[in-house]
Amino acid sequence: MPRTTRIFCASTLYGAAALAASLDAGLFEPTDRRLLLVTNNAENPETTPAVDTMPGFSRIRERFDDVLSWNETIAPFHPGGWSPRTDDVPMWERYVRLLWGLGDDEIRLVVEPVPANPSLALCQVFTGAPVDVYAGGLTSYGPTRDKIDPLVGTRIDRLLHTDLVPGLTPLLLTEYGVPPEPVPAEALVKVLDDLAGDEDQPGLSEEPPALLFGECLSALGVLTAAEEEELHLRMVRGAVELGHRHLVFKPHPVAPARWDRLLEEEASRLGACLTSLDRLVPAEVAVRRMRPALAVGCFSTALLTAASLYRIPVARVGTDTLLARLAPYQNSDRVPLTIVDALLPDIGDPSAVADRHMPSEERVAELAGLLKAVGFAMQPKIYPGLRAEAESYLSQHLDSHTWRYFKRRRLTVLALPGGVPARLSFIPRNATVRRVARRARGLAKR
Repeated sequence: MPRTTRIFCASTLYGAAALAASLDAGLFEPTDRRLLLVTNNAENPETTPAVDTMPGFSRIRERFDDVLSWNETIAPFHPGGWSPRTDDVPMWERYVRLLWGLGDDEIRLVVEPVPANPSLALCQVFTGAPVDVYAGGLTSYGPTRDKIDPLVGTRIDRLLHTDLVPGLTPLLLTEYGVPPEPVPAEALVKVLDDLAGDEDQPGLSEEPPALLFGECLSALGVLTAAEEEELHLRMVRGAVELGHRHLVFKPHPVAPARWDRLLEEEASRLGACLTSLDRLVPAEVAVRRMRPALAVGCFSTALLTAASLYRIPVARVGTDTLLARLAPYQNSDRVPLTIVDALLPDIGDPSAVADRHMPSEERVAELAGLLKAVGFAMQPKIYPGLRAEAESYLSQHLDSHTWRYFKRRRLTVLALPGGVPARLSFIPRNATVRRVARRARGLAKR
C-alpha cells in the first residue's frame, strides 16, 4: 500500500488557522503525512513576510509534519501568475515529488478556491489527486469567479468554509455539486485564542477600545488615495461620535505609514487617543486579543468574525460608495461588500450599532435571495440555473435601496427585470436590434 500524504496550501495566517481548526475538529481522515505548503501571493513577495514567518505561526506549525514553500519551488516565477503548460505537467509532477520527498505517495490536496493560482496550478501538477477546497472569508457565499476546467472541478469533494453568516449557504462551486461543510466555530475560536496567546498589546488601556480596520482600496483603483484617507477619517469621527475615546487602528499590511499619523492627529483633535497596531497582526487575532467595544470597517471579513464569533457590536463605513464604484460587475469583492452592506449597520446609525443581536432568520433568508440574484448577474454562464430565482427576486424586491446592488446596464444585457421598461423587454433578445446596435457602435469607433 502506498503512503498517503495530504498537502494543505495556505497563503494567509487566517487561512492557516482555518485549516488548523478543521484538523482539530476532525474534518480530515488520518493520513501518513501532513504537509503545509506556504505560498506568498503578495505583489512583491521578496519584501513581504510569508505566513510561516508571522507571529503566532509556531502554534499552528505543530499540526503538520513539515512546512514547504511554493515560492521557492517554482522560483523565479510568481505564484499568482504561473501555472504549468499542459505538456510540462508530467515533468513538474516528477520534479515536485523528488524535491518534496513524496516518492510514489498517494496525494490529496486541500487548497484555497481553485479558479486562481496557485491553487489551480497545484491541482494541475498533481493530476487526478482528490481535492478539498477551503474558503476562510465571505467570498464563499458568492459565485465561482471563473469557469473551472472539468478535469479539476470534478475532483473537488467538498467546500470547507468558516460559517460567518449562520444560516447562509455558500454558492461557491455549486455548479459542480460540491457540498459545503462549515468549520465549527468553537474550533476556530480556540485556534484564534492560541494565536492571540496571553500577550497584551502594548500601549492599550484597560478600557475596551474601538477597533478600526484599515483598507487599501486605492491600490486596486477603486478609490483614490485622498478618498481612502477620508474613508479612514470617517471611521475615527464615527467612533468618537458614538462615545469612544480610545481607538485602535489596524492598518492594511501594505498601507502607507502616513495614514496612521493622519488618524492620530484627527483623533487628538476630537479629544480621543488613537493607537496603531503592528501591520503583521491579523485583524481576527486583534479582535480576539482586545475584545473591543466596537469594530468598524468597510467590508473586512474581520467585521463578521467579530460579530458572529465574539458578539461584538460592529459598524460599516463607505460601502455605498464602493458598491457604486466597483468594476467590473463580476469583481469577486462584490459579494463580501454586499453582505456587509446588507447585514451590518452604518456607523451613522447609533441605535442600530448598539444592537448586538445577529441577523434574524428572515433577514438571512432575504440576503440569500439577494446573493443568488447578484451571483447570477455576476456569472450567468456558470450559473444559468439561477435565472428564475434572480428574476423572481428582482421582480419583487428591486427598490430604491436594493438598486445599489445592481447596475441597470448589467440587468439590461441579461434581460432581467429592472434593465429596461417592460414594453421594451423584447429588445435585448431581438437579434436584428442587436445586430444594428453592433454596427452603430462600430461606426462610432471608426
